[in-house]
Amino acid sequence: MAYEDAYKDCVWVDFSILESFMVDTLKASGIPADDAKVIGDVLIESDKRGIDSHGIGRLKPIYIDRIAIGIMNPITEIEVLKDDLTTAVLDGHNGMGHVVGKKAMEMAIQKAKKYGMGMVAVRNSNHYGIAGYYATMAIEAGMIGITGTNARPSIAPTFGVENMMGTNPMTFGIPTDEVFPFVLDCATSVTQRGKIEVYGRAGKELPPGWVIGLDGKTRTDTDQVLKDLTTGKAALTPLGGIGEETGGYKGFGYSMVVEILSAALQDGSFMKELNGFDADHKPIPYPLGHFFIAIDPERFMGLEVFKKVAGTICRQIRSSKKAPGEDRIYTAGEKEYEAWQYRKEHGCPVPPSLQKAMVEMRDTFKLDYHFDFEK
Repeated sequence: MAYEDAYKDCVWVDFSILESFMVDTLKASGIPADDAKVIGDVLIESDKRGIDSHGIGRLKPIYIDRIAIGIMNPITEIEVLKDDLTTAVLDGHNGMGHVVGKKAMEMAIQKAKKYGMGMVAVRNSNHYGIAGYYATMAIEAGMIGITGTNARPSIAPTFGVENMMGTNPMTFGIPTDEVFPFVLDCATSVTQRGKIEVYGRAGKELPPGWVIGLDGKTRTDTDQVLKDLTTGKAALTPLGGIGEETGGYKGFGYSMVVEILSAALQDGSFMKELNGFDADHKPIPYPLGHFFIAIDPERFMGLEVFKKVAGTICRQIRSSKKAPGEDRIYTAGEKEYEAWQYRKEHGCPVPPSLQKAMVEMRDTFKLDYHFDFEK
């Protein structure tokens, strides 16, 4: 199996154990039980879908460590700044992004149920996990879901080398009549930091074209890149790559769209204000912004009509002529669905570096867990 080859150095851990461990770790860090369950649900969903960059691997460095040094509030206080018929603005007060994100999409869905469309903008939040989680919330309510978030600066603009914008995903969730929905959840850069971290944990060099240095040339030195992304000595390339020849200006433009919608509607922070360090390079909060949109297809030609047409489009795409040597075309959400079909029988792959982090968190919080990989 391809999965076995790709994760040959990993131990496969049951999802129920993994989710329980994450929830207990989050509670031990000061997060209320209900909020910890929300966060655990978002993180485990990432691992279930095969998005290893945003699941258990993010628990310690992005959430637990930031809470420990006081730059992220474990207790999330959500303030409703504005609440109109189809729109709202929330302030997360530096709380947990998953908690704010779920609340915001729930509001957008409720507004869409009543008025056909709903949009909620958020400011002063934090990393909210995989954007696809919130788009899927809308799908489960029979709606189209759209969400985006800004992030700490890491993408260089076309013809630039300075990291100005975040990886800024613009995510769409679309219900279909198939067993899996269409969910396009990807960064507006060629890659994103989480995937580089996966390469780092595996001790692999980066593919050329992912990262650009101050000299305008591509870089592949993974560990140093992870350090230099935070100091401005390296930057991710926008979708399309370096320059204009392969369409890098398109990814650059879409990244700017997400940056604007994640900051301007809610009067929030943007670009260098999200760097996470002060002038003395001491850690400070990342006041991220998000936006959430729900659209009710029932208000158009009906949900079932929409799902049938959307599904037909996906099927026709997949059945189109293949390139030489290729036997399959995938539509968005299909690989994640297949990852879950495999993983629900085998569990989540946990590499050695992540095993070490799990043991460290367990010992720090004195949790009653003994993992199979410790045998």
